[in-house]
Parts: sequence; C-alpha cells; structure tokens
Amino acid sequence: MGKLAEKGKEKIPYYTKKSTLTVYLVLRALVIFSLIRAAMRLDFESVFFCVMTLVLLILPSVLTRRLHVELPSTMEIIILLFIFAAEILGELNSFYIRVPHWDTMLHTLNGFLCAAIGFALVDLLNQSDMFSFKLSPVYLAVVAFCFSMTVGVLWEFFEYTGDNFLGFDMQKDTIVHTIRTVELDETRSNKVITVDDIADVIIVHSDGSQEALGLGGYLDIGINDTMKDLMVNFVGAVVFSIIGYFYVKQKGKGSFAARFIPRVHHGTDGGGKG
Repeated sequence: MGKLAEKGKEKIPYYTKKSTLTVYLVLRALVIFSLIRAAMRLDFESVFFCVMTLVLLILPSVLTRRLHVELPSTMEIIILLFIFAAEILGELNSFYIRVPHWDTMLHTLNGFLCAAIGFALVDLLNQSDMFSFKLSPVYLAVVAFCFSMTVGVLWEFFEYTGDNFLGFDMQKDTIVHTIRTVELDETRSNKVITVDDIADVIIVHSDGSQEALGLGGYLDIGINDTMKDLMVNFVGAVVFSIIGYFYVKQKGKGSFAARFIPRVHHGTDGGGKG
C-alpha cells in the first residue's frame, strides 16, 4: 500500500498499487535531483518546471480519489511517464529538439489519454444509479474521440497564443522546399503560384542589410507542426475509442481493454468523501 498524507481529518492518498508506486517514487527522485541541480545553477525557470512536475505527478492520484474513480495501474503508469517525458525530458533536457519525433510521440499519447478521460466521464454516468439512460458503445466511442480532439485543438490555441502574445516558440517551425501561395499572383485573380527548390532564405532588414539564414529551405510559421500534432492526436484518439468500444460491447470483459479504462471505485479504504 502507498503512503497516506494527513491533512486535518482528511486523508489524501498516494498511489496504492505497488507497480505504480514504484514508478512514481523513481520519477519523483529524478525530478527532485533535477530540481536541486537547477537550483544550484540558479536556473529558476527549470526550478519552476520541476516543482510543477512534482505537483502533476501526484495530481492523478488525488483527483481519482476525489472523484471516486479507480485508474488501472497500466493507465496510471502511462500518465506518470507522459508527465515526466513532457516536462523533464522534453522541456528541461530539450528532447523536443534533440530527439526526432519526440513531440509527435507525446501528442499521439496525449490523444490516447484524453480519449480515455472523455470515455470515463460518460461511462461513469452510464454506471451511475442516478441516471436511467444507458448509452451505446458507439456513442461512448464517439464522445471519447470528440473530447480528445477538442482538447487537442484547445492546446494548439494555447500554443498559438503563447507564440504570438508571450514570445514563445511552442509551435515549432518546419523547413520546407516548396511553397504555394496566391500572394505572389500579380494579377490578383486567386491564381496559385508555386515556388520550387527553395534552398535558403535571405532576410532583408529595414536598414538595407541582408542576412542568409542557411536553413537549407523555407521556414514556415508553424502550420505544419500544428496539423501534424492534430493528426497524431487523431490517431491516439481513434485507437482508444476502438478499445473503449469493444470494452463496452463486451460489458467490461477482457483484460487488455480493462488496463486502460477507469472504473468507479467502490472501496472504503482511506475513505471519506472528497
């Protein structure tokens, strides 16, 4: 059993399954090590990311307790690894830049996880005695998919806002060698002009000076990254929606699907209403 942290008369549980608790403790130790190292370097931005990661690592356990929901250990471990991979490896260790397709992998996983959350929100109503209606497996799968895609779109809104108003570069640019645009059409008749074999971009400053970027192509404004993120989010959402469909169709039978489906918690240990 995991540890219980007392807060007045209220007990806030840590992870209780042995496998999940082991992963949590290992990841927490790595984050604390990164926190100490960042503090010694006076890197306060990294300190902030470490503190935020420590909070995020315990958040799934607290929320599931509050909502009286039980997450399978496989799902819990995936969530913990996702948080660590996104914040510590991705942000602090620059895996988004150093490791090819790191961002793609995480967005695919995000689509999967968000579909699981959307599925759980409706499936818990299905299991509740307070509601008389029962929703079909197809409807649950569609809701899970739509919930995941909505979260993915909102995240892209957040990235766009950060880039354009806060000076971030969350929507990473892509090097392309061909552009098609009507802006170069001198007739202004909506004719698409294609520019092929772009080898480099030259910036002309307001003072007349020029600077070759040496990129090997044209630097887009993030649209390729945005669409790629949504496409792989789509893949993750579809995969979980299919898993959820067969889980409901088989009335909760099957060990594979059960590894990813949250359930209503009926236990009384560590009890008390949230």
